[in-house]
Amino acid sequence: QPMNRRSFVKNSGLTFGAIPLLRADWLIKFMEDNPYKIRFLRNDVSIFTEKGGTIAFYISKKNVAVVDAEFPEQSRHLIDALQKDPGKPFEILINTHHHGDHTSGNISFKGIVNHVAAHSNSLINQQRVAKEQKNEDQQLYPDLTYGDTWEYKKLKEKINAYYYGAGHTNGDSIIHFPHANIAHMGDLVFNRRWAFIDRSAGASVKNWIVALEKAQQQFDKDTLFVFGHAFDPDKVTGYKEDLKAMQDYLSNMLDFVNKEIKAGKTREEIIKADAIPGVTEWKGDGIERGLQATYDELIQSVI
Repeated sequence: QPMNRRSFVKNSGLTFGAIPLLRADWLIKFMEDNPYKIRFLRNDVSIFTEKGGTIAFYISKKNVAVVDAEFPEQSRHLIDALQKDPGKPFEILINTHHHGDHTSGNISFKGIVNHVAAHSNSLINQQRVAKEQKNEDQQLYPDLTYGDTWEYKKLKEKINAYYYGAGHTNGDSIIHFPHANIAHMGDLVFNRRWAFIDRSAGASVKNWIVALEKAQQQFDKDTLFVFGHAFDPDKVTGYKEDLKAMQDYLSNMLDFVNKEIKAGKTREEIIKADAIPGVTEWKGDGIERGLQATYDELIQSVI
């Protein structure tokens, strides 16, 4: 059922007064029959949500920068929307980490983006998983990699990346648009949704807590954060209090599993828990995944 103009505005989260570089008329026309949402944030930075980790993009006067790529079909939707008008070239695609719901859409940018960038560990993980799954031909790998800090200056405004060690994986970086003061956290924040902790890619609950502390110190109270996932799909943006809530959830989970281990509980008994003391806002499926990963990390550190 196509949306009329009023319902489209309401459902997409568009604020037309915040569209200095995109004409609202063509975008409304293009979006009427499509299932995804584009929400304009501030200073020419927007987010795209459909299926997979949240995409952020920045449209400068000359070109476009994109953070994360969801899946091939979804990234194609974004590309089609942005090439309708003004048809600006894609300068860079940055991956927050290697997971397929953030990088398998990279392939849609093949031949149309100048560079793909990610943390060096993210590239290693992406290559390893592609070999394991025998889908290397479906990948577009980063040609630029970085370590703890990185700055990209080839747009009107610079973009920064920060890496604070292992968290959700061992290759998660935070992508910051300083001019808009918007930071894409990738999957370092699952907003009020039980987190996936990828031990196969070097995840660490202990250091994830540290990484979120460092992020809270790095950015200020006005920073707007973009989250990879949220229990409420409309709440994929937030502020420092949401980072603190995520940090507290992980800390409570770590404390709970540690106490259960010391009490003699088995792995199977621990992952059957349907609640974590002190954690009241997190919802959805997957509580056992976090408990299992936390158990494995704690046991490994003892051995």
